[in-house]
Amino acid sequence: MKLLVFGKTGQVARDLQRLAPEAIYLGRDEADLMDPAACAVAIHAHRPDAVINAAAWTAVDKAESEEAAALVVNGDAPGAMAQACAALDVALVHISTDYVFDGAGTGRFRPEDPTAPLGAYGRTKLAGERAVQAAGGPHVILRTSWVFSAHGANFVKTMLRLGADRPALRVVADQIGGPTPAPAIAAACLQIAGALRDGAKGGIHHFAGSPDTSWAGFARAIFAQAGLATVVEDIPTAAYPTPAQRPLNSRLDCSALAAEFGINQPDWQAALATIITELKGG
Repeated sequence: MKLLVFGKTGQVARDLQRLAPEAIYLGRDEADLMDPAACAVAIHAHRPDAVINAAAWTAVDKAESEEAAALVVNGDAPGAMAQACAALDVALVHISTDYVFDGAGTGRFRPEDPTAPLGAYGRTKLAGERAVQAAGGPHVILRTSWVFSAHGANFVKTMLRLGADRPALRVVADQIGGPTPAPAIAAACLQIAGALRDGAKGGIHHFAGSPDTSWAGFARAIFAQAGLATVVEDIPTAAYPTPAQRPLNSRLDCSALAAEFGINQPDWQAALATIITELKGG
């Protein structure tokens, strides 16, 4: 399968390169998502069997003040990719987010549940989802949450850095979700891309780590596995104000993905152990 990936340096893109080094990876210098037309041109030029969009505007707080730019990257560019893919009958896997929901309640959000993003990031990602759907080509929109890996900026690396210097940390405890290892997302994207190429039914699916936890619970697991004695103090979201409002409930129902593609939720605790070992150079 000739695979084209948008993204080189992000968490999922880095793990895709490990799993599928033979794929074509386009960085910002080759296909800047601020120029959606260039993304479409790249697809027509390479004529792949499948495309994975692993690039996005992920600066959630910055999107609040730069929503127009975030909309180009998260909305217009995926739409241009999807139109090019539809024209060539090429399968597209597009990564989205739990932020398209409002985080109300305590149940797990299903792919078909109503969307109601709380902020600019979620609105721009939802625009991308709708643009991909409107193009009409074979696609899967894969919503995920709380991504972590050994690469880039993420919660695990932040906690390890802060925990090494501080005896205690205050961490939000009323936001609940599934931490999701980037290596598992990359593997899922590859499996889905192959299945779509072979005629599998597309649509919107959810993929998140299990079991659900809070950011404070995630932090405690990080410190325990890293051998750090850092004490975690639970705080409410209200005690840690940010420009963008975060959903309190990021639980995702991933049963449809398991049923249709045979992809089960990853155990984030096992993945965390592997990633911490990697970060320690083991």
